[in-house]
Formats: sequence, C-alpha cells, structure tokens
Amino acid sequence: MKRIFLLFTCILFMLPLFSEAQVRVLSENIEFSGTIGSSQRKSLIIQNESNQEKEYSLKFLRGNIGSSQNVKICIGEKCFDPKRDLSKIKISLKPGEIFTDLYLEFELGITETKGNFDLHFYNSTNIRDVFVIESVYEVFNPSADETNHKDISIGGAYPNPTNRMAQIDYMIKNPKAVVKISINSFIGNPVAEYQLDPLQKSLVINVADFNPGVYFYTLFVDNKNIVTKKLVVKK
Repeated sequence: MKRIFLLFTCILFMLPLFSEAQVRVLSENIEFSGTIGSSQRKSLIIQNESNQEKEYSLKFLRGNIGSSQNVKICIGEKCFDPKRDLSKIKISLKPGEIFTDLYLEFELGITETKGNFDLHFYNSTNIRDVFVIESVYEVFNPSADETNHKDISIGGAYPNPTNRMAQIDYMIKNPKAVVKISINSFIGNPVAEYQLDPLQKSLVINVADFNPGVYFYTLFVDNKNIVTKKLVVKK
C-alpha cells in the first residue's frame, strides 16, 4: 500500500513537468527565402487556449544568425531588436484570444547562406508555461542567373529545386510593356501563366500541387519569347 501511495504521489508531483503550453502557435513554421540584401516580414498567429489572461515575455533567441543579418519582433506598430530590447518584448493575451498583431522582420544579409533560429517565450508566473516560434531561412545570390532586357530585369527562380514555393524577383523598366511568365511541363504541356505587375517586385509561384519533375518557365515581353529557364520540383 505504501508503494502505491508513493507512486501516486510521484505521478501527481511530476504532472506539471509534462503540462503543455497554454498558447498555441497557429501559423505554419516561418520560412524566409530571398536574395542577398533583401528583407521580409512574416505574420504570426497565436492563441491563448486557457480561460485566464496571460502575459508572455521573450526569454531568449537561439540560432545561427549571421553578423550581417538582423531580426526584429514587431507587436502591432512597435518593433524591437531581441538582442537589445529583450525585457521590452511582452505579449498580453486575454482568455481564448487569437492574437494576430505579431510579426517577424528579417534582413537576409550579404552572403549566400541558410540557417534557423527560435524565439522562446515564457510566462513569468509559471516557468513551464512556454511556447516556441521556429524559423528557417535561405539566402540566394541572384546575379548569376539574371536576365536584363530593355523592358525588364529579372532573376532566376529560387529556391530551385523546390517543393513548396518558388520566387522570381524582377523590376519592370517599361510599365507599358505586357510581361508574363509561362510554365510548361518537360514535354511542353502548359501548366500555369502569370502576368507580372509593374507595381510589384517579385512573383511567388506555389508548386505544392505540381507533380515532381522538370518544368520550364518562359519570360514573354509583348508576346515575344525572351528567355526560357528550368525549374525543378521535388517531393
């Protein structure tokens, strides 16, 4: 009987160690993918799943961030540098609240590289009540695959190969030109077509529904074939 009592007592004592965080990160893992010198902003969605008001503070940032890269955490209109403003980064959540005013800004730096970093938040009244935001990044050098035309300057698709998204950065010099990207399968079947907006700087192509394999994307300016390049979609 004593053994059973001791075992039951130990289980009760250990339960808090395995308690789950009461905030859930609803957004997907954050991925930054872009060219050297660019910066990106990603939104995050978190939810307080408890019936109590909660306040979380950033405990630390962990990861391999380069010296030319920079991360900022934005809450509403205020942005903070986690290296200098650690004590200022706090999030207050009402019971059941879905919080959508949390953003990450990431400057991708000056070298071609890839890596990851994590943001660890904790509840000061309960050190086991924590949540983690995971981020990965990949930086590309577009200069080797750039095409210059009198009406447009355009880089190659990246990442390449890819299994989710491919991005093509461009700058339209002549806003009157009709510029489009056409994607065809390896055997020439049309797959997708996108008209490029002169007010934008990049085209993001969702390849998640593409079958794995080799595709070719062609740049057209005023219906003239300018250049064709290869895009590889992997599993």
